[in-house]
Amino acid sequence: MELEACFRMPSIHRQTTPYNTPIYSKHQTLNHLRLPNHRRLLSNASFNTRGYYYCKATAKENSSGRIEAAEKGKKMSDYSPDFELSCLTALCPLDGRYWAKVKELAPFMGEYGLIRFRVLVEIKWLLKLSQIPEVREVPIFSKDAETFLLGLIDGFSLNDAMEVKKIERVTNHDVKAVEYFLKQRCQSHPEIAKVLEFFHFACTSEDINNLAHALMLKESVMKVILPAMDEVISAISDMAVQNASIPMLSRTHGQPASPTTLGKEMAIFAYRLSGEKQDILKVKILGKFAGAVGNYNAHIVAYPDVNWPQLAEEFVTSLGISFNPYVPQIEPHDYMAKLFHSIIQFNNILVDFDRDVWGYISLGYFKQITKAGEIGSSTMPHKVNPIDFENSEGNLGVANGGLSHLSIKLPISRWQRDLTDSTVLRNMGVGLGHSLLAYKNALQGIAKLQVNEAFLSEDLNRTWEVLAEPIQTVMRRYGVPEPYEKLKELTRGRGVTQDSMREFIRSLDIPGDAKMTLLNLTPHTYVGAAAELAKNIKTTINLVNGARVL
Repeated sequence: MELEACFRMPSIHRQTTPYNTPIYSKHQTLNHLRLPNHRRLLSNASFNTRGYYYCKATAKENSSGRIEAAEKGKKMSDYSPDFELSCLTALCPLDGRYWAKVKELAPFMGEYGLIRFRVLVEIKWLLKLSQIPEVREVPIFSKDAETFLLGLIDGFSLNDAMEVKKIERVTNHDVKAVEYFLKQRCQSHPEIAKVLEFFHFACTSEDINNLAHALMLKESVMKVILPAMDEVISAISDMAVQNASIPMLSRTHGQPASPTTLGKEMAIFAYRLSGEKQDILKVKILGKFAGAVGNYNAHIVAYPDVNWPQLAEEFVTSLGISFNPYVPQIEPHDYMAKLFHSIIQFNNILVDFDRDVWGYISLGYFKQITKAGEIGSSTMPHKVNPIDFENSEGNLGVANGGLSHLSIKLPISRWQRDLTDSTVLRNMGVGLGHSLLAYKNALQGIAKLQVNEAFLSEDLNRTWEVLAEPIQTVMRRYGVPEPYEKLKELTRGRGVTQDSMREFIRSLDIPGDAKMTLLNLTPHTYVGAAAELAKNIKTTINLVNGARVL
């Protein structure tokens, strides 16, 4: 959602500069607009989200405080008051109901983040031009000028972003608005004022945009998404280690099967999720800076002696982004498809986890810690619903729907470019936001779980038939004829008890030590290497050493 929609500003008189940018009188600047305290725009580059967005809905009211209908007898459902944007009126629940859980993404994935990274790219490009000997018209900047330019990046605020949006109302072009904003800001510095026209030099808008989007993704993934994924993996790994030796009945096809341990089943998810996280880390964030159709056409005409492809690679990699040398007007977004597909698969695995834990809660393997005042059902007081895992699963579905569209659509662009990617790219934060929300819901659910060991044990006591597998396997070893068929006749469709199973074992013609091993076996002890596998999960996935910078 655009900043001008988020923060309603009063109309003020506007003049224009030679760059067609609006300027305001001394007493009409954005910094001096009289806004309620809770709506004042933040002025630091760190984008401290606390307190800038809060839940407040307003509507036209009469003197008694009740909303008036436009005509007598009009239904409330037909009434459309002039609402301000708030957590109650936001169309997207990420910006409303769930804001507190996803606001970490706002500095990177919101309109503010896009504008700030555009400003960064434009300024860094001007600084790069000043370092090229052949571009004599832009001499090397003094320390003072360089500090001034870098200060525009470091001090970029919501006020600044709002100014850019106001310029865009005139230009109807978002990237050009950034260029005019920078020219306006730099007019006051005599050294930079001489080279204002080298802002956006030889650039197409996509040179700026693709790098801004790359930086948005890099910052979001590295600073928000991956840490949240690590929290999920770590929490599930802790479950694996803590419950490594707690035996549990397996259920293949929903039917009793060879026992496992609760910890080992959790270790499987931790390992799978860790593998997908590593795939995300392997994706190279790519950028281009090759002009209108990727050939450096204008660059070469203006300065034919400069090695522009080499210079472009130096510039892109200086931003911490890998360079794509073969492009049309846009960076083709193939890396985005890979990144989003990897996040989708991570999310799919977490859906599998959510559903399994939901099922274990239903079976009684887990109890949930209750919280005073919480209500599970409006009519059934006894209920403690697994809502965190349900919310996680639901949001993972919404996230994957959006990310799937992005990964399928973005690599496709007609000829050298069309504009369908522009509006789609503005929805990156939706897929990432719902993913982040799902991770936090899963973590919240995990924190409430209590293992019901007594119930797990009772479940195993009721299923002595699961020992048919090891018994018939030992019978095969010692040459007992038709072992599978004999156990099938004993167990299939029949009630099996400890006594009946041991009576069968005693009747077997096998060595005494083998017979004793089988007689000592119980559903609780027939877990193979499950406990060891669970205990070793943290070493196996190597959470700490597995990370690298995108």
